[in-house]
Amino acid sequence: MEVADYSEKVFQEALLNALSHRDYESMASIYVKQYPGHILIENPGGFLDGITENNIITHASSPRNKLIAETLQRLKYVQRTGQGVDIIYKETVSMGKPYPIYRHYNDSVQLTIYSSTEDIDFVKFIIKEQESKQIAFSLAELMILRFVKDNRSIIFRKAVELTQVTEDEARNALNRLQHFSLLETVGNQYMLTARVYDSLKSGIEYTQDHTIQYLKAKRLIIEYLEKEENITRANIQELCGYNDNQARRTIEKLKKENIIQNDRTGRYANYKLVKK
Repeated sequence: MEVADYSEKVFQEALLNALSHRDYESMASIYVKQYPGHILIENPGGFLDGITENNIITHASSPRNKLIAETLQRLKYVQRTGQGVDIIYKETVSMGKPYPIYRHYNDSVQLTIYSSTEDIDFVKFIIKEQESKQIAFSLAELMILRFVKDNRSIIFRKAVELTQVTEDEARNALNRLQHFSLLETVGNQYMLTARVYDSLKSGIEYTQDHTIQYLKAKRLIIEYLEKEENITRANIQELCGYNDNQARRTIEKLKKENIIQNDRTGRYANYKLVKK
């Protein structure tokens, strides 16, 4: 599978954004500079009020030059005003390329887009999943999947920060990825499922990731029991961020390893360290 150095759609949206948002009171020009590994587009005029590098994907955008933006829309060069940045990001992520970088200066904005493809397997996986399920991933979902692929896991707050969406939108994206069996929760973290590892990584890495989570839980439980006389399943859920089934499995593993034993059984079961 071949991936183009640059997406025509990305370059078009970036250039049209520069035309729509440039400061026409400035005598400076719009510059497009091509380097061996990237293209830099610079237009005069800084970000409009309220827009920063940290919210540019989702911030409501009103073009500095409304007439130009509306003309471009009528000519069908753009689908709708204010949509360009998310198109640039979504196309970039889908093609497995580095994120575009916006740099804001007092009198100009620079956008850098890169030619390299970092992960062709990720591109193939996204295409396959969308075709087989007849769906289109949202930008937030693509960004979350990519982050987890690169970093093994993501917590909810990081998902909100990364995608620049509201908490409800981030939660919906995470839930949808779980619905499609792409992510699973381990404590308070979201990780790739075994099925995804089969496509993107390896069974060894899947086992390693879950072993790391268990070792963290084991350490937390031992530290807790060194201070307290016993621990309940509910305590373990709260301590490790586990659901009931995860807490049960962890208890069984610790008992098999002769780390803990029942202090009380039945409805009010609790556990204590095995004396050695």
